Parts: sequence; C-alpha cells; structure tokens
Amino acid sequence: MYTKNTSKMETKKLFVPILAIVTVMFLVATVSAAENLTNNMEVKVDDELASNGDLSVIAGESVTVKVTFNSLVDASDVTVKAVIEGDKADSSEISASFDVEQDLRYSKSLTVEIPYELKDQVSDDVSLVVTVKKGSDYKTEAEYSLRVQRPSYNADVLSIVTPNSIDAGETIPVDVVLKNIGYNDLDDMYVRGNLIALDGVERSIYVGDLVSLEDEDDDDDTTTTSARVNLQVPYDAAPGVYTLEIEVWNDDLEVSKAKQLIIENDFPESVFRAGSDLLIVNPTEKLQVYRVVTPEQENFVTVPAGSSKAFEVNPDSAEYIVNVFNMNGEVVSSFTFSATEDQSSVASPVVVLTVILAIVFLVLLIVLVVLIGRKPERSEDFGESYY
Repeated sequence: MYTKNTSKMETKKLFVPILAIVTVMFLVATVSAAENLTNNMEVKVDDELASNGDLSVIAGESVTVKVTFNSLVDASDVTVKAVIEGDKADSSEISASFDVEQDLRYSKSLTVEIPYELKDQVSDDVSLVVTVKKGSDYKTEAEYSLRVQRPSYNADVLSIVTPNSIDAGETIPVDVVLKNIGYNDLDDMYVRGNLIALDGVERSIYVGDLVSLEDEDDDDDTTTTSARVNLQVPYDAAPGVYTLEIEVWNDDLEVSKAKQLIIENDFPESVFRAGSDLLIVNPTEKLQVYRVVTPEQENFVTVPAGSSKAFEVNPDSAEYIVNVFNMNGEVVSSFTFSATEDQSSVASPVVVLTVILAIVFLVLLIVLVVLIGRKPERSEDFGESYY
C-alpha cells in the first residue's frame, strides 16, 4: 500500500536523474557552442580549394596551405595548424599566435611538406587536417583528402659501399645501388663517382634503364639496379678525410649523394734532398718522368716503377734554386741549395735511402696483397662507358 509521502519520494527520485541528464545536455550544448571559433573556414592548397576533394600533390614536395576564416569571438593567442597525416609519419606546420576580433576575417598561410611513404603504390590518399584554435577554449577543425603521387622522374641512391679507408695509389671500388622511385620509367641512366678534392679522380659509367613500379615484372625489367665505379687514387694524395660524391642522371633528372672515406699515405713526397743531391723515388707501378730545372739548364729524369734515381745538383752560388716538375707541368718539389751550405744540416743519404727502401717495400707489399686477394673481375652491370 503506497502512501502519499511514498509517492512523492519516488517522484523525487525519478526527477533527480532526469534533471541531471538535462543539465549535462545543456552544458554540452553550451560548451559546444562556446568552442566553435569559426563556421566558415576556407582552406586552399596551392591556391586550389581543398574541399573539392580532387587535389593531387607530389610526394616529397612542399605545398602552401592557406586558411581563411571569420572569427565568431574575440580571442588572443589563436593559432592555425595544418597536418598531413601519413601512415608512418606526419608532416605539420603551425602559425605564430595572433589575436582575433569578432566578425573580422583572417588569413594565414603555412608551408607543409608532403610525406614520402609510397612504397608499393604510385599514388595513395592522405588526410590534411586544419585546426584553428585558442587553447582549450575555442576550436574549429576540418579534414580533407589529398591524392599523393610519386614525382614524375626520381631516383634514390639506396646505398654507397666503399672501404672505410684506402691507401694512396690504390683503386677504390664504389658499389652503388639505385632505385626508380618516380612515376615514369628512367631511360639511359648514368652514374658518376668523384673525389671532390682530387682533380681528375672521377669516373662515369652507363647503367641502362630503370622501369617504374607499374612496369616491373619478374623477367628482365626492374626498378632497382647496382653498379660499380672504380676510382684510381693518385700516389701523391695527401692523407686525410675525403668526400666521395655520387651523381645519378639522365635527360630527365639529376640527383646526388655523398659519403666520406679516409685516404692514408705514409709517403706523400716523391723527391728528397740528400746532401748536394736529389733523390727521386717512384712508388707507383708505372714508369715516371720528371723534369728537373736548375739555374743553368733543365734535365729529364726517368724513374722506373718501384725504384729511385739520384740527381747531382752541385750548387755554385749562395742561392741555387732547383724545381722538380712532373709530366703534367705541376711542381712536385722545390729546393734551395747553397755552395757554402753545411751539408750536415740536410738529410743524411743513409736516412733517405732507408726511406726509399721503405717505399719500395710498401709498393711490393701492396702488389702482393692485391695479387693474392684478386678474384675474377665481375663485369659491371649494363656494360661501361665514359661520359
């Protein structure tokens, strides 16, 4: 049997949760309305409306995202942010903070890079998310779809493999792996290796064609290839760290990549002074010819591979200058002699002879190591040509 008081209590119990629900709904509606900073945001990507849904952009390039809107409120510290969401990484840019006033129109431009995540596709869709907000008080967000394509012509140098260090006079084998990461085929590709700090130490080879991803099959065509460039380091190269640059090009593109390697040289000099004589050594595997110029005459000195020759100077004045040139006309060494000079102050012939023997031994050791370790030479992919 229900009493009147019981009925009132039950009515009150029902009223409390209903009131709570209505209050929450009212607060949500109020907060939602307060959060909206604008209701007419317009977004353009490189001057094209993003809302059309048919925009195409190029992977790896940068685009200009222009955001225009009317403010519904007065607010300080407002920011505009654009995010291009990739599968593995996002690319974003945010504006500096600025103030807005109600009913006024504002425009901000941001530069955003398109992520390059096209592994097995020539194109794919990504999302562009644009947010205009003031802290946690006001916020308007919109999302758009963009079509990302591979660049028309593009190649990637996947790897450059060399020894970490090399001795002067040796050949550097440079193994390069290339991949076509563009939309179209790459025809008649070349690869050039270049030790930038050493004049003439470069070589170019032809590697052929690289098809696009869509044209690759299991038979002959491939998007990836490897090539070897052999670079001869001169015997007189100074020891140190050098930059090796790899350039890849054809009629449609040119890309480059660099790495560093160490060149060692225990004997960078080839001409020594011994008393009143010059000793010219040849640590190379080929005959070398030098031109020795004194105040009276010039002489040509021929030095067989892996040996040395002495040149007698006999100075007859207080300042007797002798210059030694190689066959390229470059000065190898320059010395000043004197007829009255104390010969004990110059290098001992025994010391110089020891140096020469060490050089000859080093050359022979290098030749022996090369002969022992030499394998049948692998032909370079797609043949070879000089460019």
